[in-house]
Order: sequence, then structure tokens, then C-alpha cells
Amino acid sequence: MPGSSGVNVEGSCEALCRTLVSQKGLQRETADISQSVLYTSLMGLLLVTDNEKDPLALGSGRVGLRNIGNTCFLNAVVQCLSHTRALRNYSLLKSYKHEKFSKEDAKLMEAFSKVLSGLWDVNDGDTVVHPRKFYSIFKDAVPYFSGYSQQDAQEFLRFLLDKLHTEINRRPNVRKTGKEPEQKYARFRSASRNLKNASLKPFLSNLTSMFLHFLTTNRIAEEAAAMWKKHLERDDSIIVELFSGQLRSSLHCSVCSHYSNTFDVFCDLSLPIPKRSSGREVTLWECLDLFSQEEKLDKENSPMCERCNRHTECTKRLSIQRFPQVLVIHLNRFTTSRWSISKSTVHVSFPITNLDLGPYGPADCGPVLYDLYAICNHAGTVNMGHYTACCLDENGWCFYNDCSVTALSENQLQTNQAYVLFYQRSKKTSTTTK
Repeated sequence: MPGSSGVNVEGSCEALCRTLVSQKGLQRETADISQSVLYTSLMGLLLVTDNEKDPLALGSGRVGLRNIGNTCFLNAVVQCLSHTRALRNYSLLKSYKHEKFSKEDAKLMEAFSKVLSGLWDVNDGDTVVHPRKFYSIFKDAVPYFSGYSQQDAQEFLRFLLDKLHTEINRRPNVRKTGKEPEQKYARFRSASRNLKNASLKPFLSNLTSMFLHFLTTNRIAEEAAAMWKKHLERDDSIIVELFSGQLRSSLHCSVCSHYSNTFDVFCDLSLPIPKRSSGREVTLWECLDLFSQEEKLDKENSPMCERCNRHTECTKRLSIQRFPQVLVIHLNRFTTSRWSISKSTVHVSFPITNLDLGPYGPADCGPVLYDLYAICNHAGTVNMGHYTACCLDENGWCFYNDCSVTALSENQLQTNQAYVLFYQRSKKTSTTTK
């Protein structure tokens, strides 16, 4: 927890923010710089100047969580989030109190921060932290998790991040209008259609292809940026800054060959696992390839073609348009059929460092590298399962099994129990890559 000087540092940082804004040295409406980034950057500068040490006095973090009745799913996810460094520091510094605009009390965020405070207590006073109050507040916010039945860790993670974001959203009063910035790009589409007709002329084919590629790439980038800006006007928090990315869904009409794109925000990638015979290993690359491969849609399941103005057969392909700082990968091990739920126990191998998602992003975006720092595991069957976590700290990997905490070697991470993978974007990635 921060020492007594932390209050003075936070106060001086807040005062500096107000001074800079009042003197118009910084503009509040700047779209590319969120207030959280501004606040964190200024606090870091002040702390480095005042005391060349970490702004937080932290314990080892190797503290267990009490299971209060089938809550291993909660314990595993909280341990993974606890080792998400930026979120941990934000919570322990209680930065949300300085930037929160919502009129609602941040009860869940406060309870979450208190749990993290216990896990990272500099005195290491408790070997186990009790999350009862945190879970109670969460269940009040999400009644679906009431009771003591086993829950899905990935579902819990999604609900938790969503509720935390809602409490600390800096844009809580901006409502969705339903009107997205679509019309301004019609001219790009009509221009590309005209040029495509022109490309039938042999002597212009090469020039037209090059220009079409340039025009299309820039049109897609501009449209994606506009949609992202629109999203940030409604939703802006540390959760968005860390976990949110942007997916591009590209549709190609089989009748008129028209291409159209839609963009959606994601906080995790849920990857299908290819079917393999027993004992055969699958790689994370194969899961990513299956996720992004072209899918054929029949008339009944396809959206309306913008040019044909009717439902037609088309193909759909997913790619990553904007990469998040923290990449959460859900290995979709559970399959629901009409009568039952089954679990895949296929071993999925994954890179510990330098996971490159560049090939799944925009054309020519270059390498986009990620390093693994936490894993949420699921052992057992659908009805008799148990969640644990593996997390990386400054001293290496550690295995978290509710109250029990033990050291772990890197070669013990690769198992067929891996369920949710947490990756941090590497500093090696080019700063020009979104």
C-alpha cells in the first residue's frame, strides 16, 4: 500500500492537473489522450522526481484467497487481474477517486481494491485474504451469480470488467444515439466501385489495383478510427484503456462482389479449438487461424448487402483492427449441444513470450508482440471442475490454488487445463502500431 507520503503526492498531482488545464496547457477534449493516461503520467513524473523508487510499496503478492463456497472461479480470475500491473497500481493508488465522473458510488471498485490491498500488503500480514464482501457486492450487481453453484471463470471476468467500467466510466452521461459515423464514407465506396470498372481497361489495370489498395486501406483505417472515437465518447476508463480492442468483420457479397466492413469492440478473444484425435496437440496459432478463417454465410444467416439491397450469400472474415494493451484469450473448451455440455481436453500449446498477432491485424501493420503473465486453468469435468491460476511476478511464476500458493517453473505452465490466457503487450512492439 502507498506510504503516508502517497497522499501528498496524489494531491500535488491533482493540483498540477488542474493548473495545467486552467492555463490551457492541456486540452480536456483531446481525443487521443485520456484523462487516466494524463493522470498516471503526471503522477509518475512527480514520484520519480520526489523519490526515485516505485510509487507503491508492495509485498510479494504471493497471498491466497479464501474459497467461500465454490468460488474458485472468482479466486483464479482475481489473482490474474491482481497481476495485471497497470490495473493493480490504479486500484491501490485509488486513482478512480480522482477521475470518476459517475454519480454512482464505486462500491465494487472499492471492494476490489481492498482485496488487492490485502494481496499486496507490504507487511505480508495475512497469508490468506477473505473476498466475502467483494463477492457480496458483485452478486448484488449481477444477481446471475447468486447462490453457491460453480460458475464459469470467463463469464465472471466479463461481468466483473463490465461492472468495474460502469462505476468508473468517465463518460457516464453520454448515451448511444444509434447513429454511427457511416455516411461520410459512402464516397469512398462509390469511388472504389468506379475504379473497379475502370480496372477492366488493360492499360490501367496495374495502376488501378495499386490505387484501389491504397484507397481501401485508408478508407478502412479512417472508418475504424471514427468508430473507435465514437466508442471513447461513451466509454472511457482504465478498463477500456487496458482490455479493449477493435475487431473488423469484413463481408464479401458473392453476387455483386461488394465489400463492406463493421467494427466491434472486444475485451477478450474467444477462440475455437480445432478437433483433434486423442493425444494430439494443438497450437494457439491453429486456434487463431480457425478464428480468423473465411466463413461462408447463406442467405438466411447473412446481413443485407448494401449494394444488392437484399440478403445474399456472402463470406465473412474477422481480423483485429486495434490491439489492446492487455490481451485476454479464452480457449473455448466448453461446447453446448441441445442436450448437454461437453469439455475439450485437447492440449493447446501457447508461446510464453513474443506472441505475434501482426498477421491477424491490418495489412502491413508489422509485428504486434505480447508476453504471457497469467493463466486461468480449469481442471476436471463440466460438473466437477476446479479453477486455479498461474501468475508471473518479479520473482518468477507462482501457482494459486485458493488459499495455497506455491512457486512454479515455466516448463510447468503448458497443460491441457489452460482456459484463459492473459498477455501484456510487449515494449518491443513498434509504437506506430495501433
